[in-house]
Amino acid sequence: MAWPGCLARLQVLAAALVACCGLGAASLARCRPARRLRHGLAKALMALAGPLVFRIGYSLYTRTKLGYLFYKRQMKRARDRFPHGHSIPQPVVFSGVKILPIPVLSNNYSYLVIDTCSNAAAAVDPSDPLAVQAAIEQEGVTLEAILCTHKHWDHSGGNTALRRRHSSCKVYGSAYDSISELTNPLLDKEVVSVGQLRFKALFTPGHTVGHMVYVLDGKPFAGPACLFSGDLLFLSGCGRIFEGTPETMLASLDTAAELAEDTLLWPGHEYAQECLMFASLLEPENPVLEQKLQWVTQQRLEKRSTCPSTIGEEKEYNPFLRTHCRELHRALGLQPLSDEDWESFRARVLKEITTSDFAL
Repeated sequence: MAWPGCLARLQVLAAALVACCGLGAASLARCRPARRLRHGLAKALMALAGPLVFRIGYSLYTRTKLGYLFYKRQMKRARDRFPHGHSIPQPVVFSGVKILPIPVLSNNYSYLVIDTCSNAAAAVDPSDPLAVQAAIEQEGVTLEAILCTHKHWDHSGGNTALRRRHSSCKVYGSAYDSISELTNPLLDKEVVSVGQLRFKALFTPGHTVGHMVYVLDGKPFAGPACLFSGDLLFLSGCGRIFEGTPETMLASLDTAAELAEDTLLWPGHEYAQECLMFASLLEPENPVLEQKLQWVTQQRLEKRSTCPSTIGEEKEYNPFLRTHCRELHRALGLQPLSDEDWESFRARVLKEITTSDFAL
């Protein structure tokens, strides 16, 4: 293990400095070089401990009941703070289909997708079962399916409670993710039918090992396709790479980017304003980005939802879909190495961006 070995070396180095200089504790505190070393040691220890502490915390969140209890606490706080949801949703209706965003927790979105001819419905990532159940009752629909993008509690936490109320409801998700109440494991490109609705599941690992997105076929309703992207893709953002590599995540983002330009993007979180502000630091002269940021800022002042955007729009301003753009390379100070192929370089660009605070 690298951690104990590095820690031991740092302790030896500190002890050697004290011995060589003949310094006691009080003298060491006053000694400017020693203070600098102490500061350096603290930074080194934090750098070593940070990833370890994160991995422990992430494992507790995803693999133990502590994670579920933390999610329940988050949900209670959000209900108290946002009794009517964190944003004002803006439903979209085509001929025969209705998509209702449901603002949950502090910035998540669940979705109720309704076949208006049969009143059959699918819920996407129903993290707060009370909010989703209220929407089901208000719309007067039958919940036939839960489409879960991944295992994190803020996307799957409501599965159990909703299954209790709707016993015939099936829970779909990746065969590779440990999703609560999963009844129908899916593989890449499998199709889920709910009434006349047809969802294609696409395997998009990176955020988690089994992350999936769902694409609703809009052709039968004379409308565009709809991408329910979970934590793969946000408006001008993408999810953190918790269980993959930049190469894996790049392939998953390319899967989304290959969809039709008019595909509507329905993300798992309301991060638009923060993500666009970050993108504007990278491309301050991008006019499409600037216009979108102005619109989003006004929407958020009014507490209105910013979704959906479109895949075509995202390609114009989302840095995580622009790893091929030279403007972004210049902003990051990156260029291909002499022996580096193009896809490896793009993965390196993505890694540089995803280490920022705005890959969430």
